[in-house]
Amino acid sequence: MTTHRTVTHPGKVLFPLALGTALSLMGNATLYVVLPTHTAEAGIALGVVGILFSANRAIRLFLNGPVGLAYDRWPRRRLFLPALFIGVVPTILYATTRGFWPLLAARLLWGTAWSAIWIGGTTIILDVTTVQDRGRWVGLYQIGFFLGLALGTFAGGLLTDRLGYHATMWVAATVAAQGSLPVLFLLPETRAARSHRQSPAVKETPLPWHTNRALRTVLLLQAINEFITNGVVAGTIALLVQGLLPSTNLALGVATATGALGAMRLLLAMATAPLAGTVSDRLGKRWPVTLGGLVAGIVSMVLVAFSRPMVAFAGIVLGALSGASVRALLPALTGDLVSPAQRGRAIGVLNISGDLGNAAGPVVAYALLGWIGLSGVYLICAGLYALGSIVTLGFVQARATLGE
Repeated sequence: MTTHRTVTHPGKVLFPLALGTALSLMGNATLYVVLPTHTAEAGIALGVVGILFSANRAIRLFLNGPVGLAYDRWPRRRLFLPALFIGVVPTILYATTRGFWPLLAARLLWGTAWSAIWIGGTTIILDVTTVQDRGRWVGLYQIGFFLGLALGTFAGGLLTDRLGYHATMWVAATVAAQGSLPVLFLLPETRAARSHRQSPAVKETPLPWHTNRALRTVLLLQAINEFITNGVVAGTIALLVQGLLPSTNLALGVATATGALGAMRLLLAMATAPLAGTVSDRLGKRWPVTLGGLVAGIVSMVLVAFSRPMVAFAGIVLGALSGASVRALLPALTGDLVSPAQRGRAIGVLNISGDLGNAAGPVVAYALLGWIGLSGVYLICAGLYALGSIVTLGFVQARATLGE
């Protein structure tokens, strides 16, 4: 791993990178909030919602590796900026089409664009950080991710209750289109920030996933965390709200209430991600902080499974904190564990693991709803967090024994 200070200061890239990433998410975040309860307007059956929510993740399983390799070989801006433009097209399709096949095509196109946006953004942050400050800056960049989701979930739900499904998608597309402007004018090229003496040729630095236990552990945790937070919870939160709302006496539409809860969850995540990264930087040990996030995740899923409004609300809050901390720490750990010339591919492989998890999340959740209900689904999530905690605890103890 590298500890040298790069030429480009992280603060110079953070604003355009985070803003571009945030705005690109408007259509996707809105769709997650409103599609489960507006299937008639979209021209689909409820049974295919899980497939549509997973399609963009499924295609990324095939694209993340090549995209990561492309970022290792070519300038960052050359790939990142076109991805933002492409990412607007799916939201336009949401606004103008109905039926399963057009929506499936839009979801696949979004998966293609997001693969290049997220791998590129994370790689750029790793370019300009060191092991001493990487946790903080990765966490700060993830504010952009959570901000985009928060704006999309809250504004998307609110506008859908007032303007309707298709009109709201047009608003989301217009906002998303603005994301390319700060990147176009303000984002510097960061590939040159790497020291050439520490950047061997791509073909000479194969990724050590199969021999490095730390990287394999990161891979497993990424799959578990994404399966739960961006797969199961994001894909079923509208149904959770729909089931809980009648007992709360709140005069809110389901889409508005779902958007408000989702936005609150994401705003909490915005604060947690940089905090977790900063704590891991100051301690000099990211693994114990990661373990704390996993344990909190167990508790959060058990609370949500109780299906009582206040208890479930507390579980959603705790889940936002736990999921965000783990999500911020795993890319930082990956950057610590690979050389500069491997970062694009390493983040690509990390995202393959995450996309495998969050692609399976909605499909598994909706498939199990008729058998075990939402509470049963959330208890399975608690079990997965417990598995991740056990693996991480064993790994932390082994490293402590070795004095690492």
